[in-house]
Amino acid sequence: MTGNTSAFVRSVSACVQQLARFRRDRRGNIAIMFGLMAPVLLGGMGLAMESAYWYVDQRGMQNAADAAALAAATDGTSNYQTTANAVAAQYGYTNGANNATVTSTNAAACPGTGATNCYRVSITYKQPLYLLPVIGYRGNAEVVGSRAQLLTAAATATQSTTPRNYCILALNTIGTALLSNGGPKADLSGCNTMSNASATCNGHDLGADYGDAHINDNGCGVIQTSNVPIVPDPYAGLASNIPANTCGSYPQIPAKHSGDPDLPSSNKWTGTKSMSGNVQVCGDLQLTGDVTIDAPTGAVLVIENGQLDTNNHTIRTANGSAVTIVFSGDNSGSYTHSPTGGGTLDIQAPTSGVWSGVAMYQDPSLTSGVDIYEAGNTPTWDISGLVYLPNADVTFSGAVNKSSNGASCFVLVVSDIVINGTGSILAHGGCTQAGLNMPLNQVPGRGQLVY
Repeated sequence: MTGNTSAFVRSVSACVQQLARFRRDRRGNIAIMFGLMAPVLLGGMGLAMESAYWYVDQRGMQNAADAAALAAATDGTSNYQTTANAVAAQYGYTNGANNATVTSTNAAACPGTGATNCYRVSITYKQPLYLLPVIGYRGNAEVVGSRAQLLTAAATATQSTTPRNYCILALNTIGTALLSNGGPKADLSGCNTMSNASATCNGHDLGADYGDAHINDNGCGVIQTSNVPIVPDPYAGLASNIPANTCGSYPQIPAKHSGDPDLPSSNKWTGTKSMSGNVQVCGDLQLTGDVTIDAPTGAVLVIENGQLDTNNHTIRTANGSAVTIVFSGDNSGSYTHSPTGGGTLDIQAPTSGVWSGVAMYQDPSLTSGVDIYEAGNTPTWDISGLVYLPNADVTFSGAVNKSSNGASCFVLVVSDIVINGTGSILAHGGCTQAGLNMPLNQVPGRGQLVY
């Protein structure tokens, strides 16, 4: 019994000593700790690495979205989506490729304005996950059976605009409303031109500061801009100020209308004509000598179903006087509703009142007998103010200068215009002084990020 007890004691003592040595022995602890910590370490490394990828990709996506939105807003045409996609692709995000999508709209809400005409580009990208699934993070998307993280970026831009005034406005919205064929001597410097359709200038840009067109501008203007918004007719409403037609007949010039009797004396003018308010002439008005209009308070000369035949003479406004020449009537018969003949139109428009700034006005209801084939030449035009011919096909040649007594301002509004090689506008820059609000457009400029 004693021997057994001694053996047991020795055995227990040996175990205690072994346990004590094991407790003091630290060999292999690192391996055990690494085994326990490995998932955490790998997860942390995955989070750090893949978060870095997310950050880089997110920055790249945002840069791409910003650039694409700016490009779409600057484009401003029906091709804005193609433009946005092309810019995003330059940053490595091609719509429908490599887990990326690019979408764009031109009807996005504009922050802070309530408008819904902003351009917004959104980019999404599915980034595959490699290490994060080790710690149980599985992302929010899938790529070909593997887990991925969906990243998104978006940008909103608006189209900035620049106000532009025009000295020539072609209102026709079909075809080529402004045309010039080889005009090396044409000089529209200091002016801007606008066509509500296309504009084509062959051989010379006319020297206009800006050439704008709603469809395509082909060579017109030192700076040429296409896809410009249409300019609505800014002067059609003035027709409501044309006095009622009280004429019973419309005498025509015999030499131009075979068989007609001679014009009555009321239709033949020479010398000084004192005028005020509305003065109506029925039928053709022919100058038989130089005419000076004395109208200190301004006057409106309304020619009903007739032409103004300068007949190689000059009609001018006296110093301090002003006149608006209005062509009105109807489209029946073979009436001419325009100035004709040699000589000179030397007239200043009123600088106040309903006809402020308007030198010559064709009633917009007139569609026949309105064309002018030698504008600026027969007669010569020395005009301060607006010449409004909304339904006329006009051939413009010669030099238009300011009137002898008026400001330096000339604006021509037509349906279609052909500018010959000598077409020049020398009267510009003083339309405010002349009392004329020039045709105005808001021309698209570069896009601006708003969100």
